[in-house]
Amino acid sequence: MQHFRNLFQPSYEELLRGEFPCRGKWSSFWFGNDRPIIAELGCGKGEYTVTLAGKDPGKNYIGIDIKGARMYSGAREALEKNLPNVAFIRTKIENTPLLFDSGEISEIWLTFPDPQLKKVKKRLTSTFLLRRYLQFLQPGGVIRLKTDSVFLYAYTLALVRLNRFDILAATGDLYASEA
Repeated sequence: MQHFRNLFQPSYEELLRGEFPCRGKWSSFWFGNDRPIIAELGCGKGEYTVTLAGKDPGKNYIGIDIKGARMYSGAREALEKNLPNVAFIRTKIENTPLLFDSGEISEIWLTFPDPQLKKVKKRLTSTFLLRRYLQFLQPGGVIRLKTDSVFLYAYTLALVRLNRFDILAATGDLYASEA
């Protein structure tokens, strides 16, 4: 994967020192345009990242995950399909504020994250991580959650209400609703 031009693997030390070259410059440094940037956090194999990028070339997509073996297939597929609006980053989700500048991301996707039943701070919808996302999400930006976990759905809905975030749409059964 070190030879994939669309994949970044910054070290934690590099991020802490502020040496990650894309932070605050994704539009100019990497994508070469000023289109909205959507981040898929916990992207796994990157299927959503690649699919969304292929369907909407008017936006830029960044998939982030810690597991390089999973991400490999999405990064490879994006290269094979010659998708210039896709990048991947191998790092911990906790590091995302070190990857992006304030307001740099317009939308966040959380697709089928692990519910982390025993590790509250590791849930991608925990208050701890939601507060981190707000450091780089544009004002009025959107966080989208897609899950098949009844527990994570109920937990997130309660957390969103507790923190007084706006809910644009919510459904317990996406395929049986119009949301």
